[in-house]
Amino acid sequence: MRAEPEGTADAGGGRADGGGANGGDGAAVPESGGATPSRRVLRQELLIVLALSLGASALSAVISFTGSVTAPGDLQDRAATLNGSRAPGRPWLDLAWQLFGIGTALVPVVLVAHLLLREGVPGLRALGLDRRRPGSDLGRGALVAAAIGGSGLLFYLAVWAAGVNLTVVPESLPPVWWKFPVLVASAVQNSLLEEVVVVGYLLRRLGQLGWGPGAALAASALLRGTYHLYQGIGGFVGNIVMGVVFVWLYRRWGRVGPLVAAHALIDIVAFGGYALLAGEVSWLPTPP
Repeated sequence: MRAEPEGTADAGGGRADGGGANGGDGAAVPESGGATPSRRVLRQELLIVLALSLGASALSAVISFTGSVTAPGDLQDRAATLNGSRAPGRPWLDLAWQLFGIGTALVPVVLVAHLLLREGVPGLRALGLDRRRPGSDLGRGALVAAAIGGSGLLFYLAVWAAGVNLTVVPESLPPVWWKFPVLVASAVQNSLLEEVVVVGYLLRRLGQLGWGPGAALAASALLRGTYHLYQGIGGFVGNIVMGVVFVWLYRRWGRVGPLVAAHALIDIVAFGGYALLAGEVSWLPTPP
């Protein structure tokens, strides 16, 4: 799901593909003559990247959740909207804003690629995001999406019924021609941003800073859960579990490609499924 909502109530590793050396915490690091920056520079760089992306989303989610739990009424009565209209009644302006938001959200991914190139490794390929194994990445991603997507939906329905989660509204876009293309683009943006930054890049940098595998896994999973906290306790816990699974798979496969595919497929089904089923089936929660 989206790391930061459009409108919340009140976003030891496996062997690298391609024969590169294993770098840090499961990241695929091709052989390179580039020098690794000092630990001080790496710490500063990591904090800057997180402050410009999902670290800021995590802080925003904490503030949003605090507002939700301290307001009168039940969490179920509040909605966390992931893809909402930015210019109601003005579809072309709305489309421009949607594309602007998707494009600017990908800037941290470009920044990570640039920082890796400056380090002397081939950008995102060092994290296993390239076109060398599209069939394998998509196949693995589809299997992961089927397992996590199905169980995640059941978990969400359970925690919503228990009253510890907001009503998640994956989309509330107007019925215009660009609705589903924008939802797909939003899903791909979410997957690229989260898996590149929170798995590939974060684990690489923490490994270079001397963090152990367990501590790095905990940091990645906790960050993923925190920037989903705006959804409620269910979003927090569920995404921590997803984070643990994704880190384990990244270390096993040495590639973020399958994780990007899995995340994109999960979000595409969630966004599109809600658009088609909201108000049509009784079991899917909708805002009161």
